[in-house]
Amino acid sequence: GEERFAFQIAKKIVAARGNRPLATTGELAALVRASVWSREPGQDAATRTFQAVRIHINQELEQLALVLPQAMTVLRQGGRLVVISFHSLEDRIVKHFLRDQAVPDRLPKKLPLRAADLPPPTLRLVGAACRASADEIAANPRARSAIMRVAEKLVRKVA
Repeated sequence: GEERFAFQIAKKIVAARGNRPLATTGELAALVRASVWSREPGQDAATRTFQAVRIHINQELEQLALVLPQAMTVLRQGGRLVVISFHSLEDRIVKHFLRDQAVPDRLPKKLPLRAADLPPPTLRLVGAACRASADEIAANPRARSAIMRVAEKLVRKVA
């Protein structure tokens, strides 16, 4: 989950389990709070740890990587794919997928092909990544980590 103190947290968990197993989420949260500090004001130090556990158990990154190509198959030409991610690992998957779909296939440089002969890209990126405004975050604090990316499926010209 990109927890920068993962090693220290894991070390404390292993040491604590030597005495007795952790039985509650409260015990885990207290152990994490005692091991590390939060860089974001108002955010519990254990937030990233619980987020990482949730992402792993629900296989959220794997599911995201599977659903993006599926979304492309049901998206009509001219339709827009809008994805809101709440974690940098999710956003990286979305960003790379959209970017890869928005550029023509990459072929070896010395192939005797003209640019016009290459298959066109599938998507066109619409604007830059969009984050919540300060007003939106004030009204909805959960939006603080949200990143929205938009792409439009290109219309294929039939020859």
